[in-house]
Amino acid sequence: MSHEPILLGDALASFDTLWSPRIVTRVNDYDVRIAKVEGEHIWHVHDDTDEFFLVLDGELHISLRETEGERSVVLPRGAVFTVPRGTEHKPYAPSGAAILMFEPTGTLTVGDRHDEVPDHVDSTTGHALNP
Repeated sequence: MSHEPILLGDALASFDTLWSPRIVTRVNDYDVRIAKVEGEHIWHVHDDTDEFFLVLDGELHISLRETEGERSVVLPRGAVFTVPRGTEHKPYAPSGAAILMFEPTGTLTVGDRHDEVPDHVDSTTGHALNP
């Protein structure tokens, strides 16, 4: 890891693949990841960790399946939201977004349990496959 400042705009400009987070730095045992997202991800759950989202650009929606029922939260640019561990959720960005996430090192983007993984996603890493 670099011990120099990281410009998130430059890091985001270095790739185009959607739903394929890139690690920009680490904090203790956590990865700080950035991703470009558009359209829908899959329903998934992280059994043992919360998942933190910060919207850098655009707007991110997150559907949640909670004990009280299903709901969605809308995160505009600059908003943060934490999905509690064990909560089934599905991020989606109708018009595209750039996001930053904090997750324990090794966390899969498709979670511990998930819907069927589309052909364009690597089911072992949860990262989008390059066309």
